[in-house]
Amino acid sequence: MSIVRTRFAPSPTGFMHVGGVRTALFAWLLAQQAKDEGTFILRIEDTDKVREVAGSIQQIEDSLRWLGITWNEGIDVGGPHAPYKQSQRLELYHEWARRLIKEGRAYADPYTPAELEAFRQAAKDAKQPFLFRNHRPEHPPEWDGTQPLRFKSDPKPYQWTDAVMGNLSTGPEAIDDFILIKSDGYPTYNFCHIVDDAIMEVTHVLRSQEFISSTPKFLNLYEALHLERPTLATLPFVMAMDGKKKLGKRDGAKDILEYAKEGYLPEAMANFLATLGWNDGTEQEVFTIHELVDKFDLARVQKSPARFDERRLLWLNGQHIRMLSIDELYQRAEPFWTEAAAKASEALKKEVLSLVQDRLKTLADLPVITQYFFEDPTPDWTMVESNKQFKKHSRQDLIELLKTTKTALQADTDFSEESIQETLNTLLEQTDEKPGVLFSIIRLSVSWAPFSPALNETLTLIGKEKTLRRIDQAIAMSTSS
Repeated sequence: MSIVRTRFAPSPTGFMHVGGVRTALFAWLLAQQAKDEGTFILRIEDTDKVREVAGSIQQIEDSLRWLGITWNEGIDVGGPHAPYKQSQRLELYHEWARRLIKEGRAYADPYTPAELEAFRQAAKDAKQPFLFRNHRPEHPPEWDGTQPLRFKSDPKPYQWTDAVMGNLSTGPEAIDDFILIKSDGYPTYNFCHIVDDAIMEVTHVLRSQEFISSTPKFLNLYEALHLERPTLATLPFVMAMDGKKKLGKRDGAKDILEYAKEGYLPEAMANFLATLGWNDGTEQEVFTIHELVDKFDLARVQKSPARFDERRLLWLNGQHIRMLSIDELYQRAEPFWTEAAAKASEALKKEVLSLVQDRLKTLADLPVITQYFFEDPTPDWTMVESNKQFKKHSRQDLIELLKTTKTALQADTDFSEESIQETLNTLLEQTDEKPGVLFSIIRLSVSWAPFSPALNETLTLIGKEKTLRRIDQAIAMSTSS
């Protein structure tokens, strides 16, 4: 197996959301596939100090770790190419910049902002694209680090193969002189990522579609630096739910760690992200991490944008919750229990989890769907009044059903799942009522929750004494609400 070295190099300018994390996941999957020959690098591109947001680096690390993405080299773990923060590698970039100057491929930019604006306006007036290379100074000053340093491009047509987008080409008009080092001494992304990728021996560069128009500039710089370019893979945009524009913060692109707080499993999120624009050629939708590592292939990443569908993420989360053992689910559920549930025994909580596991969409559903197992709920007859099942029944009709139910359950000496089911079936015949009505009013009277597991299992776990008491409370509250 050939050596694979991939990297994720985010800027610490805010929280991590879906698009950025998907890039990290795809790069990590490639490295994982190569096993011992694979290396995943986490590098921080913190050269834009104006836009840097405090705490972003920690948030990046926490987001990746939550998803199970670990790095072999990078910030906080080190490696042979440390440091892995670009702000700590400035002298290195200056050294590479001086090589370009020496070879006549870089020059100091002597123009003021006003002069540059005049050039742009002149091009606009002439209805021509502005190209800085048309205004190269004849005798540029010696670069002393206080002026911007520009790359002296060599405009030419390019043809290249992108691992996702296929064969691409462009004309010389896409090539222009761009800034390598800013006047503050910090390098631009266009320069430093190429230097770092070369030094760190990166074999595959995965990045978002927004960079595809810059690729010809990068190819020109690779040549000027005498570098063999890595495999380039351009990932399609992630679009908002309506599919009309790129997903942004206003369209639901939230901090990836918010999903953890909302009870989503990292396995479900990884599954969701991996299948945003990729499939394995089958109808399979639910993948474990191991399956993703085995099956992921850049050749099967689609060229067209993927649509962000949070409803599908919710469905996937439910599927992955069902895949957990009760012991695993118990560990994951710990932060989500109510105060009363937290005080209950491990055995009771595991019994509850075994009942509700198939109903959970997120772990944050636990308080609503399980609270009544640990403390008596407060009857709320508005839930009855808003339930369409009962629209043909008066409140008195429902109270009579509860009284009949209490009498029948009281006579059940076994109160097991089997005996309770027999009692419920007998009640259906006795009352000539539909299950949707009878079972729903019983369920509400003991849980006052919007949904619950199978009724016989629920009553068994609640216990006979509590069940009868809650039915009494429901009847009593019906006259005062």
